[in-house]
Amino acid sequence: MTEIEQSTLGEGFRASGSKQVWLDEVHSPEGTRNALFTTVSSAPVEPLYDPADIAGLDYMRDLGYPGRYPFTRGVYPTMYRGRLWTMRQFAGFGTAQETNQRFRFLLEHGETGLSLALDLPTLYGRDSDDPRSEGEVGRAGVAVDTVLDMERLFESIPLHRVTTSMTTNAPASVLLAFYLVTAERQGVAWDQVGGPSRTTF
Repeated sequence: MTEIEQSTLGEGFRASGSKQVWLDEVHSPEGTRNALFTTVSSAPVEPLYDPADIAGLDYMRDLGYPGRYPFTRGVYPTMYRGRLWTMRQFAGFGTAQETNQRFRFLLEHGETGLSLALDLPTLYGRDSDDPRSEGEVGRAGVAVDTVLDMERLFESIPLHRVTTSMTTNAPASVLLAFYLVTAERQGVAWDQVGGPSRTTF
């Protein structure tokens, strides 16, 4: 048995045998689809991994406890036992007023957070009246050109009680600024505002 196994694994693992025993006696290649299992980088994926596969594993440094650095086991100590996952429906279409109605409907029917869908001109950082926005305004999401649009979007939605997820691409900093100004105008401090703002390419 390796040093890693001795230091990391419990009596139950040692009593049940090694990974090779599992591969020989339990894992059945006949029950496996005839396919090549790899990562997106074409690295082969084994049918089973255990702590012995991780050379130099230091449990506290590399894994740790939930709610503690490096947060590989969760950012909160209790995770879903303390609070259920936020339920969000990706929503946004047409004008800020129309999307506001949809958001309020979703919140009234049990949604616990919002996920903002923005139209293509907004994601490209273009105003709705830009000639290149023609035909796309409010189509695949809501149009947000100004901080006033953001205010209309979250009218009567208290931003200190609802978190908002935004996949915003290039104009992320501008839209986040709009969101924070909207919170301020609601009387909500920035440290009471929550939710992820992501950039994807």
